[in-house]
Amino acid sequence: MKTTAIPAHLKAVPDNYQVAPSASQLPTHINIENLSLIINKQLIFDSLNLPVYKNHINTLIGPSGCGKSSLLNCITRLSDYNKAKVEGQILIDENNILDKKIDLIALRRKVGMIFQKPVPFPMSIRKNFSLPLKEHGIKNRHDIEEKMEQALRAVGLWKEVSSRIDSSADKLSGGQQQRLCIARVLALEPKAILMDEPCSSLDPIATAIIEELILNLKEKYTVFLVTHNLAQARRIADFVAFMWYHDSHGKLVEHNHADVIFENPSNPITAAYVQGLTE
Repeated sequence: MKTTAIPAHLKAVPDNYQVAPSASQLPTHINIENLSLIINKQLIFDSLNLPVYKNHINTLIGPSGCGKSSLLNCITRLSDYNKAKVEGQILIDENNILDKKIDLIALRRKVGMIFQKPVPFPMSIRKNFSLPLKEHGIKNRHDIEEKMEQALRAVGLWKEVSSRIDSSADKLSGGQQQRLCIARVLALEPKAILMDEPCSSLDPIATAIIEELILNLKEKYTVFLVTHNLAQARRIADFVAFMWYHDSHGKLVEHNHADVIFENPSNPITAAYVQGLTE
């Protein structure tokens, strides 16, 4: 798709945006309040306020470098490893997970993370489940086997791998590896699943399988998905948040129902972006 520079008169980003009125009464699972992130003295984004709705597919779009993946890292506290400065609040079940006293192991069991590239452990499929389950206190072999099978069935992978459960996960295809990673998260019984471009390294067939899986996941889980694939966001998102640059850092521009964002956005920058008119 040919792109053109966004007109100068559209570059101003408003300081505030409004949550979709019809969504204001929906239960939220994660509430991001006045969040700012600084890494190596560089402001990544600031004053970010965003509700993540329970049992919906919440999607975050925007150009590279505006802080989308960094936001997911804040929610899982992976930002701690960058010695990042995080200000504001991220509330999960009314608890601020940025509190230094928070149990990070418990947090990462409650909020699972799926990355761009599948990251199965370089060991057997079975050990891909037993290792994290034991880390989270599940030691009984029967319980581990049961949770593994349930999770693999949930992602439609059990029939494909049950006969080679002790083979290396590295031998699976890219799409199978990503479904394995999702199953590994599900085995820990999280409440929310964060996904950072989970289909970016997959072919169209594998992508369609993952998208169908995501649509099914929202029945039991809250999904927060970062994607550069606007067609994907159109297909599966319930709500879309759009980030853009403002003074060299990320800023949340608009957040609404997916059909509103793609068909009738309130901000001209959003309209230009979803129409492919920005660089």
